[in-house]
Amino acid sequence: MGNPALEPEEHFTYRQYLTWPDEERWELIDGVAWCMSPGPRRRHQALLTRLIQPLATLLKGKSCQVFAAPFDVIFPAGDEADEDVDTVVQPDLAVFCDPSKLTERGARGAPDLVIEILSPSTSRKDQNEKLALYERSGVREYWVVDPAGKWICVYRPKAEAAAPLSFDGGELREAGRDYSPITSRVLAGLVIDPEELFRDLD
Repeated sequence: MGNPALEPEEHFTYRQYLTWPDEERWELIDGVAWCMSPGPRRRHQALLTRLIQPLATLLKGKSCQVFAAPFDVIFPAGDEADEDVDTVVQPDLAVFCDPSKLTERGARGAPDLVIEILSPSTSRKDQNEKLALYERSGVREYWVVDPAGKWICVYRPKAEAAAPLSFDGGELREAGRDYSPITSRVLAGLVIDPEELFRDLD
């Protein structure tokens, strides 16, 4: 679970992805298919609710919009047609401030902010393959939230003007060390207090 599936040597695109059963959840990263089963656990979903509420309130009436999985975000290498793109993921939460990136099916191009909540089946991918994908694709802020360890790490580009972008080492909030509120540099007014976020989660 959470590992590359189907035929590892086959290179898949969004065209094939669209034909797969609706009851199955998959992601494609550089043509490799990743199974997202089993479904998220209770603590994962509790954190999703606790995070989307302040985002939805903050963004009400603004140009930026937040979307929760399942929501297809494709990452083209260039100007190829959507069906030929070989990378499509479903971030737990994705914020887009450029409405031109939104499509009928989901979105095309990098979100401004991505939040992934770790689960046993996706933890390695979220912290490796997806981290590298978001980094190279121009995501301006990537939040990783761990329900089990009760920590948050926020990655940001080292320099906005650099190309390709390179993330910094991450701003960590971890119990027993620094557990102070963490502030988004992309969305003014977004402040998350880890103490409150993880309170009574068990």
